Amino acid sequence: MILPTYCRRVGYTLVLACLVLLGPALRADVPAKVYVVLWFDTEDYILPASDDAALKVADWLHQQGIRATFKVVGEKARTLERRGRTDVIAALNKHEIGYHSNWHSVQPSPALYLSNLGWDEGVAEFDRRERAGFEDVKRIFGQTPTCYGQPGSSWGPQSFGAMRKWGMRIYLDSGRHVGVDARPHYFCGAFTMYHLAHTIRTNLGGEKDLKSAEDRFVEARQKLLAEGGGIVSTVYHPCEFVHKQFWDGVNFSKGENPPREQWKLPPAKTEAESKTAYETFQAYVMFMKRFPEVQFITASEAAVIYKDRASGRSFTEAEIKSIALGVGEKINYQTHDDDYTLAPSEILALLNSFLLDRSSGRKTQATVLKETSIGPTGAASAVADLVSTDASQFRRTAADVEDFLAKQGRVPSAVWVGSTPVTPEAYLVALSHMVADLIEGKPLPEKIELKPAMLATVKCVADDAPNLWGWVIFPPGFRAPAMMELAKRQAWTIKPAINHGR
Repeated sequence: MILPTYCRRVGYTLVLACLVLLGPALRADVPAKVYVVLWFDTEDYILPASDDAALKVADWLHQQGIRATFKVVGEKARTLERRGRTDVIAALNKHEIGYHSNWHSVQPSPALYLSNLGWDEGVAEFDRRERAGFEDVKRIFGQTPTCYGQPGSSWGPQSFGAMRKWGMRIYLDSGRHVGVDARPHYFCGAFTMYHLAHTIRTNLGGEKDLKSAEDRFVEARQKLLAEGGGIVSTVYHPCEFVHKQFWDGVNFSKGENPPREQWKLPPAKTEAESKTAYETFQAYVMFMKRFPEVQFITASEAAVIYKDRASGRSFTEAEIKSIALGVGEKINYQTHDDDYTLAPSEILALLNSFLLDRSSGRKTQATVLKETSIGPTGAASAVADLVSTDASQFRRTAADVEDFLAKQGRVPSAVWVGSTPVTPEAYLVALSHMVADLIEGKPLPEKIELKPAMLATVKCVADDAPNLWGWVIFPPGFRAPAMMELAKRQAWTIKPAINHGR
């Protein structure tokens, strides 16, 4: 490091020479980066001043060369259109547009109407209620929203199914319903920035708030650099700069749902209070920007950095063997060579396809992982503690599972071994043993036992509890135990996302 310092002192020509000489070494050891995903839930369609706030924030960030992600509510987009605010639309369009539900807090919000629905009915209902807003945001802004995140804490797993129908594969928000070690992950095939360790923002009240956020950012930065880099998630609402109370809390608290003609404007900040809010925010952004390893990125840019390298990959026999040997009685996601990860549903698909090819005499060069299957959508049937079968039935069961995965796009709730149902967990463990044997050149044994197993990734999904549903908009006492049990079945799809940006 002495040589580059000397070069900077003696002139531009020698700097270039140093870079040429050191270039290969620098590329071999790319420094870690701290990625700041700056996003705005752009939702208040009641207070007109929130339009100007969105404009001011978007313009200032553009001047600073920073692209943020503005998650826009459908009715907010329609309101901007009705008010003729083409200036706001143009300013936000210089950034990335995401989606933040159709009506946000008008009752019922997503978690309420999804709470007692199954997977397919819930996906259809989310699509019915929310697609119109998605399409309006797309039409008004002229760009397809890249990501979705729920209003408040009104989360539901069925939204991920609807997102797949829309071609949307990024989830961006904050909450604790699902997470993997407080890091970016994949859930139902979507790159998910949720329940992150470093979700940091400054409150907007001036120096004291600013100093607190700066200290937390410095601590997060040090931890992320020690880990090889990672994401800091930073969220605001444009309306925060101009109001004293959230627009929806004034109108829809505790399950209230007044007609539109009775909606009230939230109390506004004074001009001095708004000035302080903008200045605090801007100072915090400039503070983060000063660090050379900090890079501001959008939701879709994060998805590229954390690209899923397993999807569409061709797996060799040696890789399939490693995957099979990695399956235990407590079924978990797998990480291989710090290059790709596999969700339990993906492990099932790969091993099942390999077994069918090998046991039928076909020896393919590679096994390809296609689209991630979702998890079981129905409750498991009552099963025996131990089920014995033979090689012929096991092959026929594998063929049935393959057909189910292809046509249903999900892990079966029960795997049928002739007339006997077993859990998909029990089947996967037995399958992994059979695959390992086949690769060793052994035939399928005449007696195969399927023993109880469990899905370890259920720990990544929260239990239903009051603190999951603390949003002021929910009716008092709202709970969603059936929905969170459905979410736990989707733990078959969970896996970490790997940072490839170094």
